[in-house]
Amino acid sequence: MKELFDNPLFYVLITIVAYEFGLFVYRKTKVSVLNPYLISVILIILFLSKANISIESYSKGGDLISFFLAPATVILAVPLYKQLNLLKANILPIVVGVFAGSITAIVSVCVLSKLMKLPLPISLSLVPKSITTPIGIELSKQIKGIPSVTVATIIITGIFGAVFGPFICKLFRISDKIAVGIAFGTSSHVIGTTKAVELGEVEGAMSSLSIGIAGVITVLIAPLILKFLF
Repeated sequence: MKELFDNPLFYVLITIVAYEFGLFVYRKTKVSVLNPYLISVILIILFLSKANISIESYSKGGDLISFFLAPATVILAVPLYKQLNLLKANILPIVVGVFAGSITAIVSVCVLSKLMKLPLPISLSLVPKSITTPIGIELSKQIKGIPSVTVATIIITGIFGAVFGPFICKLFRISDKIAVGIAFGTSSHVIGTTKAVELGEVEGAMSSLSIGIAGVITVLIAPLILKFLF
């Protein structure tokens, strides 16, 4: 049993099984809160705690998954390529929209952190909450945040975006497909994009594009805003 728990491939298998189960539950129920990402995280945490397995042991397999995480996001370019003409016709409002969303995400975190008097390392860790995990981890290290806190925040932000995004769009009567896609991608990265893809091909394409643009903008602008506010 010890040899099994020391094998990184065992944890890769556990992760895949947990996610597939979450995906099965979501497809059967179609309930947004039963996000496969959320279900898989809960199942993995329960398994590790019940089996008394340390996070360091699980990370042996988790690192393998993380290694392929960034290259895997390239597949998001496929729906974007199919909507290339739409992108060219709306490039300026798309970039402006993503820029505004990225700035709002950073400033809101800083202001709320100050109001709640959070410790500086925690505040800095929350800044990359709306960008995809590989970029968020590196930015967190750069600005002296805590990467593990950043990862947890990114997951929570993505799940909230996927669950409540459609409701917010209906509440504020946001029906334009490009605007909806930009909102999902800018605010809730890849997890939000999975929901945007369900809404439509245009929404998915714009959300995929927004992930990359928001990541670049956040990396470039966040240090400047933090230097000014803190």
